[in-house]
Amino acid sequence: MILPLTYFIEKPFQNWTRHSAQLLGSVFIYVDYGMPLAPLREEVERIVKAAPEWDGRFFNLRVNDATERTMRIRVLCTAATSGLAFDLRCSVREGLIDFMQREYPQFLPKMRVEADPTMAAATA
Repeated sequence: MILPLTYFIEKPFQNWTRHSAQLLGSVFIYVDYGMPLAPLREEVERIVKAAPEWDGRFFNLRVNDATERTMRIRVLCTAATSGLAFDLRCSVREGLIDFMQREYPQFLPKMRVEADPTMAAATA
């Protein structure tokens, strides 16, 4: 198949297989600042090691961003192919959400609104 150079200029792409077909997948979840990280790390380890898609090379969990409302957690995990990496990422994401809903629902992201006590007194 021959494609003109303009095809690649007009339709950007990413080559994820520069060295091999093995991939590093990212999963992002947002949690409240009260969420303890140690139980999340243990759960990620349990989920990844139980997943048949994981190739056994690498996984970790890190806080990679913090906003005024939440921490952004990034889980990295490896798989042999892009299809397996996609399935592994979905399994990890679903597993962490399930874990938090079951064990730490109070630390799922939520919007907080605090009333100004001086305003409440003024309107009363």
